[in-house]
Amino acid sequence: MTNPLTDPYLVLNKVYSGGKYLKQALSETAVEPLNKARTTAICYGVLEKNIYLDYIISANAHSAPKAAVKLILKIALYMLEFMGKHDYMVVDRTVELAKKLGKGGAAGFINAFLRSYKLPPLPENAAEALAVKCSAPLWLVKKLKRSYKGEAEKILTAPSEGLCVRFVRGADNYLSRPHKDTPFAGAYIFPEFVRDGAFFAGDYTFQSVGSIAICAAISPCERLLDACAAPGGKSVLLSGKCKEVTACELHPHRTALIEQYAKRMGAENVAAVNCDSTVFNADFEEAFDAVLCDCPCSGTGVINENPDIKLNRKESDIAELTQLQSAIADNCARYVKKGGRLYYSTCSVLPEENDSVAVGFLSRHPDFVCVGPDSPLAHRKTAYGMQFLPHISLGAGFYLACFERK
Repeated sequence: MTNPLTDPYLVLNKVYSGGKYLKQALSETAVEPLNKARTTAICYGVLEKNIYLDYIISANAHSAPKAAVKLILKIALYMLEFMGKHDYMVVDRTVELAKKLGKGGAAGFINAFLRSYKLPPLPENAAEALAVKCSAPLWLVKKLKRSYKGEAEKILTAPSEGLCVRFVRGADNYLSRPHKDTPFAGAYIFPEFVRDGAFFAGDYTFQSVGSIAICAAISPCERLLDACAAPGGKSVLLSGKCKEVTACELHPHRTALIEQYAKRMGAENVAAVNCDSTVFNADFEEAFDAVLCDCPCSGTGVINENPDIKLNRKESDIAELTQLQSAIADNCARYVKKGGRLYYSTCSVLPEENDSVAVGFLSRHPDFVCVGPDSPLAHRKTAYGMQFLPHISLGAGFYLACFERK
């Protein structure tokens, strides 16, 4: 059996030093099968608590440790503080790992640190204290406090509810397991769910409850364009209520993912197209009854499932993203038939990416009017759409606005 810290280190090193997404790093690393669940839990946990772990290290170390040593300490601290592991086991295995990685010169420091560190008090400044407590970037904390006041902490700490499984058939074969109902037919949230042969037969798929909620709010139509479609979940679900679905994606390898998804789920009326939704396509002009712009965004509404977002997302990204979101919506507005609808969605909780983009769109497109969408999933109405929030919407932080062309 390998050192329990080895596999988490190998995975997380690809995230911290290699710039990989956590899911990508996990899939690319040969993790010991017997301990895969533990390794996954440690990796997600370290990233979720990254800022808090940094705070402990900086408060107890006289100088900043090198990157490799710091990562080793973070894994050990997470196991000690949040997994209840025995001190002696964690310390011994941490020192062992350091030596194995050629960091034997730091073994004494690591041993002393883990045996003597103390948890520091939170900062006196309220925003800084919340950033440490929730292990969230200070810029994000400030934005959420400004927009949501006292709910900021709940938004940042809302846990993932589990895996949402959308069944096409055969749900009764699985509902004896612990699960939570959703407001959507055939969709259930399981604490854990391992795919089996029925997945490959297209009996069910994994799709977030927020994604399902967006699709449920879209009206049936003849021709729909999904402008940012990969990996294809929304396109496939919408194929059940729309006669034809054109699924656009910028990158060819992601276009292939849509084709594979549609084939697995038997969605024969989904056509995957490799194209840039910011660039006008004359063949699409006024050709669709509905266009869905599920735009690239900060992902701040799904950090409970993707904690690496807190590590990689920067405040400066937001302005660039809003420009991209507006460019996609502006271009795709030309594809909507008169009387048709453009749906704008994100998985963000930041008003800059949501209502602010919506009001900008309307100011530039007087031939569109705002049509307030609705959903059975708990949400907050905004000036131009609806905002799902992680602490009230089964863990989902999504936004949707709907514009109808006059």
